[in-house]
Amino acid sequence: MSIAQHIALVDELCYRPFPAEHGPSDVGASGPGYHVAVLESGPYGDPATRAVTIDQFEKDRDAVYELLASRWGDTDPYNLQTVLLRTEREEIPRPWAELSAWAGVAHVWEVEGTGRWVVVAVADQDPSHDVRLLAVITETDPP
Repeated sequence: MSIAQHIALVDELCYRPFPAEHGPSDVGASGPGYHVAVLESGPYGDPATRAVTIDQFEKDRDAVYELLASRWGDTDPYNLQTVLLRTEREEIPRPWAELSAWAGVAHVWEVEGTGRWVVVAVADQDPSHDVRLLAVITETDPP
């Protein structure tokens, strides 16, 4: 998928209804109040290949960031590691709890007029899973 296709999918998901139940969707996974779109996915095996994949997905994340920032403004990286630490002592809502286990940092925007948040992150925290470039659209405020 190209960067333009990533942006088109984010735009679509900003207005797509959320399903009533949690489960897989045509873009990845969805549930009440969120969509998690897998924009790109790469291997989890060989550490050298994984490192190259992470580097490429970070470049793609940054390219998506630049386009979305031109619309919605620059944002500082959002530290998901602090959210992950908070999951040990408090209830963090979906999709933020899962996202904090998958990725270390994200770019986050509140999309005016939609009641939704857009998040772009590289899910690379678990070496036993594929590396993924994710776009998350949610109506749940960041914790």
